[in-house]
Amino acid sequence: MREITRLIHKYLRHDKKFPHIWCPGCGNGIVLGSLIRAVDKMGLSKDEVVLVSGIGCSGRMPVYVDFNTLHTTHGRALAFATGIKLVKPQLKVIVVMGDGDALAIGGNHFIHAARRNVDLAAIIINNHIYGMTGGQFSPTTPYGMRATTAPYRNIEHELKIAELAATAGAAFVGRSTVYHVKLLDNLIERAIEKKGFGVVEVMSPCPVQYGRLNRLGDAVKMMEWQRDNTISVEKAKELPPEELEGKLVIGVLVERDLPIYQEEYEKIVERARGSGAAL
Repeated sequence: MREITRLIHKYLRHDKKFPHIWCPGCGNGIVLGSLIRAVDKMGLSKDEVVLVSGIGCSGRMPVYVDFNTLHTTHGRALAFATGIKLVKPQLKVIVVMGDGDALAIGGNHFIHAARRNVDLAAIIINNHIYGMTGGQFSPTTPYGMRATTAPYRNIEHELKIAELAATAGAAFVGRSTVYHVKLLDNLIERAIEKKGFGVVEVMSPCPVQYGRLNRLGDAVKMMEWQRDNTISVEKAKELPPEELEGKLVIGVLVERDLPIYQEEYEKIVERARGSGAAL
């Protein structure tokens, strides 16, 4: 309890509308706790960290933390974060987004940030729905599930966040659930530390919108599903495809070393100034 109190007083802005606005059972608070623990474990000062968000349930997160923060327009968080990193490359820039914010209007920004390998940590909270604006289906709503804009069930297929990040060129890709808190702490820390574009997909329950519409039970039931239907990357490698059907693979999915966008950009700047190699 003493450690929790220390982290609360060190990292949270107590004059910013607490208690928070998230619904009962939402996993956003768990993600915020993991983020704070990762920053604290890394020994980063608050002035070294920038937390950027777009619009959505997760967009409220920068309001609560005592870092450098930026609350941006819908789908554009990665564009703003790229600008910060280019101007202040010494800062640790972390971007928190929801699945709708990151993958719908922000989809192209996400793909190209991964392709460029911008040195950012992107935390994407995937609750399969637009929770804040009324329960519309999102790019990650599974086929056959209900939303307020899909009352007769969704006929589109789910976009796989982690797999897209890996294919697009991210240097680090991990996946966890809010049930697996220690793993989530570790993945966020590693994404921040990794040179290049680090992505952590966090599976999070939305019992008020997604869970209620699809009769999945309360927050406890939805987290029990996460507990019972996940499998580690290491274990998954040992199993045939048919035994992985319906299972959620968690852990480090990709880690590789690639050229860093802002470092390559600086080389171009030096060449243009005439102080480097010939063009």
